[in-house]
Amino acid sequence: MSFFKACREEKEAPLALLHSQKKHLMKKRFYYARGRQPFRIEELTVTCHSLALQLNLLYEEVLYIILHRQGKPEPAYVADTNELYEYVEKAFSMEPEEHYVILQRVRKLEKPIFCLKVTVKQAKDILGKDVSGFSDPYCLLGIESKRQEPSSDSSSHPENKKPLKAVVKNLIPEDQTHRTQVINQTLTPVWNETFILYVSLLDLDVEESVRHKLGELTDLHGLKRMFKDARKDKGQDDFLGNVVLRLQDLHCRNDHWYNLEPRTETHPNRGQCHLQFLMTHKKRATSLSKTQPSYTVHRHLLQQMVLYEILQHQAGSTSWDGELSKHASTILYLHAAQKDLSDFHQVMWLAYSKLYQSLEFNCSCLLHQITSIEYQWIQERLQPEQKAELAESFQSLLAYGISLLRKYRIVFSLSSPTSTHRLQSLLRVLVQMCKMKAFQELCTLTPNLQQMVMEALKLGTTEWFYMQKQHVKPMEKTMEENGKALVRLLMEVNGDLERCRKTWNKIFTNTVKVDLFSIAYLELQELPCVLVLLQHRNQSCVCISRDGPLALTDFHQWFKEAIPKWLQKTYMIALERTQRAIQVDQLLPLGELNKHSTSTVDLSTCYAQIVKTWQQLDWPDPEEAFMIMVKFVEDMCKITLTYCKLIKTRAEELSSKQQDEGDAANRLCIVVNNVEQLRLLILKLPAQLDWGRLEQRMEHIIEPEQIQHTLHNQLQGTITCLDHEIRDVVQNLAKKLDTGISRHIQKLAASSDSNDPEDVVSAVLHWPFLNLLCAAIILCLSPTHYSLLELLWNHILNELTAAANQQQNSSRYYRKLQIALQTLEPCFHADGCGLPMDALRTPAFMDLEDGLKLRSATSRKLIQSYFSERIREQLEISSEKYGAVTIKALYRPSEQKLRVEVLNAVNLIPLDSNGSSDPFVQLTLEPRHEFPEVVARTTQCWKNELHPLFDEAFEFLVPPEKCQQDGACLLLTVFDYDKVGANDLEGEAFFPLCDVPGLNGDEEAADPARVSQTRLPLMHPKPTGDPLLKLLESRKGDKEAQAFVKLRKQRAKQSQESV
Repeated sequence: MSFFKACREEKEAPLALLHSQKKHLMKKRFYYARGRQPFRIEELTVTCHSLALQLNLLYEEVLYIILHRQGKPEPAYVADTNELYEYVEKAFSMEPEEHYVILQRVRKLEKPIFCLKVTVKQAKDILGKDVSGFSDPYCLLGIESKRQEPSSDSSSHPENKKPLKAVVKNLIPEDQTHRTQVINQTLTPVWNETFILYVSLLDLDVEESVRHKLGELTDLHGLKRMFKDARKDKGQDDFLGNVVLRLQDLHCRNDHWYNLEPRTETHPNRGQCHLQFLMTHKKRATSLSKTQPSYTVHRHLLQQMVLYEILQHQAGSTSWDGELSKHASTILYLHAAQKDLSDFHQVMWLAYSKLYQSLEFNCSCLLHQITSIEYQWIQERLQPEQKAELAESFQSLLAYGISLLRKYRIVFSLSSPTSTHRLQSLLRVLVQMCKMKAFQELCTLTPNLQQMVMEALKLGTTEWFYMQKQHVKPMEKTMEENGKALVRLLMEVNGDLERCRKTWNKIFTNTVKVDLFSIAYLELQELPCVLVLLQHRNQSCVCISRDGPLALTDFHQWFKEAIPKWLQKTYMIALERTQRAIQVDQLLPLGELNKHSTSTVDLSTCYAQIVKTWQQLDWPDPEEAFMIMVKFVEDMCKITLTYCKLIKTRAEELSSKQQDEGDAANRLCIVVNNVEQLRLLILKLPAQLDWGRLEQRMEHIIEPEQIQHTLHNQLQGTITCLDHEIRDVVQNLAKKLDTGISRHIQKLAASSDSNDPEDVVSAVLHWPFLNLLCAAIILCLSPTHYSLLELLWNHILNELTAAANQQQNSSRYYRKLQIALQTLEPCFHADGCGLPMDALRTPAFMDLEDGLKLRSATSRKLIQSYFSERIREQLEISSEKYGAVTIKALYRPSEQKLRVEVLNAVNLIPLDSNGSSDPFVQLTLEPRHEFPEVVARTTQCWKNELHPLFDEAFEFLVPPEKCQQDGACLLLTVFDYDKVGANDLEGEAFFPLCDVPGLNGDEEAADPARVSQTRLPLMHPKPTGDPLLKLLESRKGDKEAQAFVKLRKQRAKQSQESV
């Protein structure tokens, strides 16, 4: 027996509920593992295999539908085949491997026979060919199978195509031509005749889609030719008009009026013909197409997709409105067309009504389906089995709806905000269904709906009463416990009648004309149990006697039953007060000292009242007191977290009404303060509620670990959530400020370099986001405002670093960024109110500051820095790898002369082929721009000597302040003299001029006899290149920088450091 036949015999278990059945089976296996109920592994194996097979068969059908799609895609449906494959793969919960295997199997199946179902409806305004002014029209139909090669001619463009006319009569073979009836003497004939035309696809590539095959197949010539059936002398029928349509231009369904084309231009206006087209399949190769009725398969497809749509909406916490997605509608549309299903068979009632009985969705979706059935019922006639199926769906939904009404107190509990709407929708569906003509004809033996509802309400009231009676039944059968149970039961009955009168009665009266309150009241009044309870209550009261005054021991037990309700009432009142406080809160600080808003004050008052109530309650029983405390803490934590969500929503609501970024940032600061204030209140709860005393009372009753887990952990969890909320608000505030930071830094970087860089200070101080920053520093009380400032500071550093990494030739560009950094640093420090200096001067800040300082410097400043670096290296070097030179230097203040004695050089490297060198020393004062008038001096050249003894003195006329400049030095370069070519470099040494004796004006220090010798190891420049030289080289327009770089590069070429 096939799956779908089994479903019909078991009242059509919907295929779309296979996933629910799977879950049920897994739940049974879970219970079996826990020993709660027996479960056979064979049952699970067989059932799961059956379910998988059933889904695979339906999945095979839907893939077959998509693969063999016909017709030009319509705009209202999905045209992309891959999109449809992806949708059904998700809708059927198929793995990619499963999808691929089934798709390959479907592609190997035999293709269906493609058919074109043509309905010739009518014509109008045709020509009158008889002497009476009328005609006797009929139609000829057929498909011409003729290939057309694509043409590159301009006439092939759609805009240049001319309508096809005047097709010869015998173009289509006679055995492939269809003919309608002749309608005598009329110009507006009505045929309403349907023909099936078979389309051949034998010569087409198997891998192509049906749509393309149809497009390549042929034009549909002579689809309609109208002839007058009047016998004339030559026995020829008169030509009235012609309609030529291409298959590639037809949609899956078409219903249009077409103009009749003439054979010549004698009578161009020949009227119109109304035609309907439907592209269908015959002999489909899928298993379901062979074994099941088409409308049954269509309903199962619909159920599966509706299930998927409902689950998708439930995953997004939204209710399904009954509208299918575009992808689902496309697949159902294609299947209905391919299987030639009538409009009635496409009605979604059967699927929706069954799904409603197993899944929760808005039953108002059924109202539209009821309307569709009522409209189609007038026009359609069903087979007996289809009528039985529809009748069963009516009766099934009616029985299910009545069962829900019977338990309306539970199913539509007032604790759910949508319960009244759901009940009203269900009643409307039942009323409209019972009014349908289809229902009245098919369900003749069904009782009156009003009577069924009344009986269900009566029975449901009785069942509810006995359930409540069992619920309040005491464990101990003492008189006192029985009395308490009686009171609770009577309170429940009274509450139920009150709800019936105020809420439910109006709904039942307006929809089904049933007085629920009267039914419930009379039914409860007639129950014998109520009379017995009342009698028992009277007997209990009579038996109670008191001798002497009432004892006050254990008096708290009198209020024990009311405590839970009182606690719940306290929670609801506090929650409502919190919500009202937030609704009127404008998120403005209360004053200079109080930097939080009004809602925090209200919430603090609520907490204070709860604390005071606990102190006054002073519950004697320690175990019960602990439970009350747990409830207090739980409710206060709930209110706290609810407040955080609502206050953030309030801030967004106020900000959406105003476009001022400053006000929005200020509100977020207030939100941070409010949450921080709330955090402080929560931290005070253990002391205010005196947890220490409670723990002492519970010392021998509950383990300390349980108290820690129940109270302290819950409180700590709430504090963690508050910290997270504060960080979340801080991050939102940072995002608002980040936008302004990025925009203004980019604007600063793009500003003209010709402006005075000092003007950048005033520009930066007028940036709007700095006002927001100041407001954040002033308003934020929470220590987390440091994290806000850190986020903003790091963002500024990142933006400035990105701007500094852009290659610019102008030092003024980097000077702007440097001034901006120097201006922003004190703003974030805020005289100690903001970030501390160690948080500001991060490694990223130091790198950025050094880089900007370097890049914003002038070329001369960079040259000075270069020589300062060389001087530092000279002082640190100890190796004499390239030899050394010995000098004595002093400065004579009275003469403003620098005297340098070059004494000797030692351990020079041999650079000549003879293993020696011809050394001499060149003396220059660097940097050159500081000593422009001082020319270089050289010593005598010593031939074939590696340890020359120069013993020569030189004097330079220079002012003392020049010698004290940064980087000022005496550059001693030892060369090997070459007659041919450039002199070879032996090494160079840098002597700082700031250390020359006598430079400070002391004449005695300048005494040659007192000046000591200085031995300077020779160095070679590093060939890898210096960063300062690279920066100078990038300044292409600076001649002085380029000349300096060229000189140093020449020295670097002679360097032996790489050897």
